[in-house]
Amino acid sequence: MPGPGQAQLYWHMLMRDQPQVCALAALARQRLDGFPGPDFAPGQWLHLSVLRLGLDSDIPSGAVDVLVRETRQRLQAVAPATVTLGRVLYHPEAITLGVGPDRALDPVAAAIREAARSTPGIPGDSPYGPWIPHVTVAYSTQEQVAGPIIAALGRELPSCQVTIGSVSLVAQHGPERAWAWEPFAHLPLGTAPGGSG
Repeated sequence: MPGPGQAQLYWHMLMRDQPQVCALAALARQRLDGFPGPDFAPGQWLHLSVLRLGLDSDIPSGAVDVLVRETRQRLQAVAPATVTLGRVLYHPEAITLGVGPDRALDPVAAAIREAARSTPGIPGDSPYGPWIPHVTVAYSTQEQVAGPIIAALGRELPSCQVTIGSVSLVAQHGPERAWAWEPFAHLPLGTAPGGSG
């Protein structure tokens, strides 16, 4: 967890401009209203995590700018990807939405990891660990029996398709669920419009 004056840097696919995903999260919140424990992600910070880079204090001055340039260049060769969400996945620490089809977003993750590996001073997570794309809608804040939650929410929500056309470099200040987040750059994929950094 970042200390005072520090921030954890992440590459995320932010969902705040995907109304279908925000609607699924709102439906989950509605169905679980009254249950103690779930801490729901705010709509503006619903996200799919791609890579944790590390603490900003551990990254040399100027390396982030180089990283953004390297990442932008690699993402130009990666086309926007359309994925489906709706399958509910349960984890002891969270309730998430699965992303399909499998491996649809792997080219995005590969480009981001390659850019991080090629930028001096960027620690980054190990590129060899499994990456399972998902969007967390709620975090667990206490132990409780899962059965009633699964019965209320189910294992499938109405499925929706979204096109992922950009990634964002986000600084997380303090604990993740304090939601003190600051986007640094938004980079388009391939021919996706927009993006700034």
